[in-house]
Parts: sequence; structure tokens; C-alpha cells
Amino acid sequence: MATLTNIMQVLSESSSLPLYHQLQRALREAIAQRVLLPDDALPPERKLATDLNVSRLTVRKALDGLVAEGLLVRRPGSGNFINHTRIEQNFSKLSSFSEDMRARGRRPNSTWLHRAVGIATSEEAARLRLDPGEQVYRFNRIRYADDTPMCLEYATVPGCYLPSLQAVDKSMYEALHRYGHRPVRALQRLSALLLDEEQARLLEAKEADAGLAVERLGFLSDGRVVEFCRSYFRGDAYDFVAELSSV
Repeated sequence: MATLTNIMQVLSESSSLPLYHQLQRALREAIAQRVLLPDDALPPERKLATDLNVSRLTVRKALDGLVAEGLLVRRPGSGNFINHTRIEQNFSKLSSFSEDMRARGRRPNSTWLHRAVGIATSEEAARLRLDPGEQVYRFNRIRYADDTPMCLEYATVPGCYLPSLQAVDKSMYEALHRYGHRPVRALQRLSALLLDEEQARLLEAKEADAGLAVERLGFLSDGRVVEFCRSYFRGDAYDFVAELSSV
């Protein structure tokens, strides 16, 4: 764990961030850099507290937050482990699939199903608030975490926000950011479904397996719609979570 210890030496009492936030950030970095791999065990909380010269309460608060995010899984009697079996997505945080996977120490990848320029359908025009006949780009692909298919993604973007189809390589959000049109907020709708034959084949699942359908509208700061996306996730590998508050 020497490399992990070096990463976590950035903890500083003089930082404006609370120590538990600093520890969370260091652990996320260790996961992203694959210093910590799926199913790796973290050192015991007491040892982390001693090695980092922080209180055990600070360590527990940091780890509790990462468990809630789905980055860690707590196994009673065994300790804390890097989550491997399922992906947990914070439903209240706007991020791309690639960003989610990297933050969890997984390698994002895609296989293109279809990539084309066309005229907006009536549904696309209504969702994207376009006039009839306006141009759109369609990006349909299978999204992977490491080598495991996680979801089918069918995204449509108005033609005015990207220079070409080839502008999107690995991440659509990275491309939109590069051209100054990354969404800053989104509306998402989540529903359950049973995978049909085609969805199951592409996701390497079984027909009628449980799945999750997510529909997203992404907005720019001025209220314009920049993204209409439908995604279909494997129900056995993906969870959506949201933090709720009474205030």
C-alpha cells in the first residue's frame, strides 16, 4: 500500500477542505489511477487513522461517504472493499458515463451501433425544441465498464452544437465541453423494463432480464436543450442512487 499512502499524504490541516473530503478525494484518485483495483481491500480504519495522523471519526466519515456513492462496499466482519460487482450512479449528479467509470477505477469503452446525421423526427424536434427540418446528430452505442457491457445509449444532439459527427470520439460530454456546449443541468426519468431480445443480445444478458431505462434531457445555462438521450442499463450490474434531504 505504499503508493496509496503516498497519494494520501496530500492531507493537510491548512486546506480549506475538511480532512474527510481530502481523504475521499485521495481515495477517488487512487481508484482512478488503478492503484486500488475492484475487490481490493482497504487497510483497517484504525490503521488508516494512524498512518494518516487523523482521527478514526474522520476516516469513518470519509469511507461512509464513498460507500454511499457506491465506490466502496462494506462487508461486515471483513472491512471495506473497492466495489466491483455493481455500479452505483448518483442520480442527482450530472456526469458522463466515461467520467462515472473512471471515478470508480473502471475503464470506459464503447462500440458504435450507429452514428449519423439527419433531420429531427417529430419526437426529437419536440424534445430538443427544434423547428421542423433542423439537423441533428445521432450517436447510438454500447457502453462498457472494462469489458462488461453496461448500457445501450441512444443520444441525439442538435447539429448547431457540434461541428461534425467525428467530433464525438470516446465521450460525447467531452466533445460538447470542447465546443462550449456541455449541459449544466438535466432532467432524468428512470423506469424499470424487461430487456427485449435485441437489448439482451447486445448487453450479453438474457431476454426478459430486468433492466433500467433512463431518459435524459440536458440543458445549457440559458435553458436551451443540448441533449436528448435514452439509455438502457443491465439491471444486474447498475444501481441509481439519490441523496435526499428534508431541508
